[in-house]
Amino acid sequence: QVQLQESGPGLVKPSETLFLTCTVSNVSITTSGYVWVWIRQSPGKGLEWIGYQASFGVTVYSPSLKSRIAISRDTSKNQFTLQLTSVTPEDTAVYYCARQLSDWSLDYWGQGTQVTVSS
Repeated sequence: QVQLQESGPGLVKPSETLFLTCTVSNVSITTSGYVWVWIRQSPGKGLEWIGYQASFGVTVYSPSLKSRIAISRDTSKNQFTLQLTSVTPEDTAVYYCARQLSDWSLDYWGQGTQVTVSS
């Protein structure tokens, strides 16, 4: 059973940088054919796709967030990380990591981690 677990601070101050980590178990993040995705859901809003890193390392970001985000990975720890700079209260959301298949479906999700941006 593939498992994903998000970790990071629950509270971040405006203008700071948010770092979230997704730890993946029971499959290597370098296994061909998979894409590792970050998604968020703000209060009262739908799911928002943030970006992904493919198994071979290529990253793709949401155009609306591209200037502020970076996704990287530590293959030795089987983790991938989201960095979001200059956060504002509008970045308050539950952040999820997930695995995406070649047909664009998401088959495994983390449980989500609440991030609140507030001074």
